[in-house]
Amino acid sequence: MRKLLLLFIVAAIALSSCSSRKKGISNKQARKNNKSIQKANKDAIAGYSNYTAQQYIERFKAIAITEMNLYGIPASITLAQGMFESGNGNGELAKVANNHFGIKCTGDWAGKGYYKDDDNANDCFRVYNNPEDSFRNHSEFLKKKRYAKLFELEKNDYEGWAYGLKAAGYATNPRYPQLLISVIKRYNLDQFDRPETDLQKIKREDRVLADINNNINQTAPDTVVKDTPVDKTYIVKQGDTLYNISKRFSLTVDQLKSMNNIADDGIKIGQKLIVIP
Repeated sequence: MRKLLLLFIVAAIALSSCSSRKKGISNKQARKNNKSIQKANKDAIAGYSNYTAQQYIERFKAIAITEMNLYGIPASITLAQGMFESGNGNGELAKVANNHFGIKCTGDWAGKGYYKDDDNANDCFRVYNNPEDSFRNHSEFLKKKRYAKLFELEKNDYEGWAYGLKAAGYATNPRYPQLLISVIKRYNLDQFDRPETDLQKIKREDRVLADINNNINQTAPDTVVKDTPVDKTYIVKQGDTLYNISKRFSLTVDQLKSMNNIADDGIKIGQKLIVIP
């Protein structure tokens, strides 16, 4: 019996270690990193006051409207996403990392990271200096090719944006559009949305879509993920999987496999993969 118990413990430790290696950081490293983030933000964390839904709306409606006027993302969508993803600003990521949208570290992120279990053990989430930076980065994050069609919508078309975000792969929850729309209707968030004239829409579309085109193939090194290359290829290292490599470079697994003519899920240490189209 004692031998069986010992074998079970050893197996559990091995499984935990394997899970951590898949994300490229150990549990010990994640804890050490998170403690440093918590220490750096200790004053803000200590003085943090929880928001009610209405307090959250009042606090962040101005920045949501600003982002809408700049990029065309409905203010109602930005507020609803912030409320949903951060628990009205009361979640751990919002309090410790000023991250109100659950945006993860990707290949174009050059800032600090905060580690939490999400889709995988020790997923890396972006850390911001203040909540406003999180809202601005949310807009910048959406300026990718896969979201480009959304910027052709009217800037007060929150239903189109809700369904478009899900279709473009922003969230895995199959009810994500309905959840956002429910929050918008419950708190009357569409009161902050504004229509635009045809000329205003054309000018905004031209500017934002030009930015998206300029962003393509301009992936910056990620200082959180130390092994991210600056060229179009990546060398497979121990613990890598197709999943974590695809997420690191903002690809789907199918895209990564197609770009490298991979028929199954097998990759080898030392294998060179194309990661930027």
